[in-house]
Amino acid sequence: MIFFRNDYGEGCIEPILKLLQEKNEEQNPGYGTDDYCARAAQLIQSKLPDTPADIHFIASGTLTNVVMIRHVLRPFEVVIATDSAHIATHEGGAIEASGHKIITMPASSGKLTAMALRKAIHNIVNDESSYLIPKLVYISNATELGTVYTRTELEEISAICKENDMYLMIDGARMAQALMSGIDYTLNDIAKWADLFWIGGTKNGALFGEAVVITNDALKPHFRLIQKQSGAILAKGWLLGLQFIGLFEHDDFYHYAKYANDLASIIQNEALRLGYPLFMKTTTNQLFLVLDQAQFDYLKDKVDFEIWTNWDENIVIRLVTSWNTSKTAVSTLCQYLQLAMDLSKKNDEDLQDKEEVTEE
Repeated sequence: MIFFRNDYGEGCIEPILKLLQEKNEEQNPGYGTDDYCARAAQLIQSKLPDTPADIHFIASGTLTNVVMIRHVLRPFEVVIATDSAHIATHEGGAIEASGHKIITMPASSGKLTAMALRKAIHNIVNDESSYLIPKLVYISNATELGTVYTRTELEEISAICKENDMYLMIDGARMAQALMSGIDYTLNDIAKWADLFWIGGTKNGALFGEAVVITNDALKPHFRLIQKQSGAILAKGWLLGLQFIGLFEHDDFYHYAKYANDLASIIQNEALRLGYPLFMKTTTNQLFLVLDQAQFDYLKDKVDFEIWTNWDENIVIRLVTSWNTSKTAVSTLCQYLQLAMDLSKKNDEDLQDKEEVTEE
């Protein structure tokens, strides 16, 4: 089977693997106090020339979200997110388990709109029985549906947060893919709009690891205490530092994301040409195709993908490209999509012939 299930199912990019091999027998201080973590933080800070930041490293995405939200919110303060947000759907109630309620709003193509955000804030503030205070807005960029916020959308959300004395947090599990999708902003802009955000390594060629970036001075103190309390400081922290040196020293963070996006674009364009409906059109490395039963049955034994949801009588699948996806695999997938469509059309023609015979 050809693999299009996710973008974290392989090891790591060559620059990181090389660093791991070179540094494998070195001795380093523990818990992220090593020179490699310091160097990685310097490299990330160099991408944020206008905003001094505190930078920390955590092993996984869910743990990163938990630590950041625990750090920001008091027990009676809530986070607002979309109903498709990772913290609301794929993290096993981890945020609620840490004592913080998530207020979800309907997503628009995976995104939180300014209108929905204002409505959520209004509803919470004006509900005298809620005993809750809205304090944090959580968004993902790219979103869980592969879509990307525009500059205007991010500026509007940031402005609303400031107007309402709230913080903006951006889940950047696929930040690289968002930044390489053709948008007109950079990490430097993200740092101006968000009070804190994280940069995903796991889903863009790192063996593991995410980088937390705190830009709001009020949120910088004591983050490591919450990190430690949450079991989120890795004893071998220098391994995390190496991940982000490998990603940022020669801008491979951007190069591999663009590579994955470009391959996904080839598949999406071919799917559209063949007549496949899209559950969501994207500009990043996640694709969502709508299949009928015949197409699904043909592809499921040839392509490793994730079933996303059902759509009427059809099945929505997710295909994901990565730093390690080969152009040969993309070409093969496109051939399979052609054959699956041909099979589906033949089945439709056969069914129509049977119906005509029955009518006669």
